[in-house]
Amino acid sequence: QVQLVESGGGLVQAGGSLRLSCAASGGTLSRYIMGWFRQGPGKDREFIARITWSDGNTYYADSVKGRSTISRDNAKNTVDLQMNSLKPEDTAVYYCAAAYDVSPRSDTYYHDQYVYPYWGQGTQVTVSS
Repeated sequence: QVQLVESGGGLVQAGGSLRLSCAASGGTLSRYIMGWFRQGPGKDREFIARITWSDGNTYYADSVKGRSTISRDNAKNTVDLQMNSLKPEDTAVYYCAAAYDVSPRSDTYYHDQYVYPYWGQGTQVTVSS
């Protein structure tokens, strides 16, 4: 059983940056894929980035590619999402999630929220124009 706790959300002006962090505990983290999702007002939850804990391989959604970086810290058991050049449309609740690493899989397999059994409580990011 993996427990996830997000932090780092807040209010930021357009063009600014935020760094979200996800503290993970309770499992053998090298066996997991760690993902970040978000859900904006009136929108479905969407995949934005993922990282394979064992080898650090990353993948980004087009909506954040080039503006965001996902990373993990093995010593601290955290997964961070650095977001730059934020836009008002980035306003959402951001969630950290963990899925079992059952590689090999297609690149889009881990874009599906339903393959992630473990979720954090979410952290609000609001970008003002």
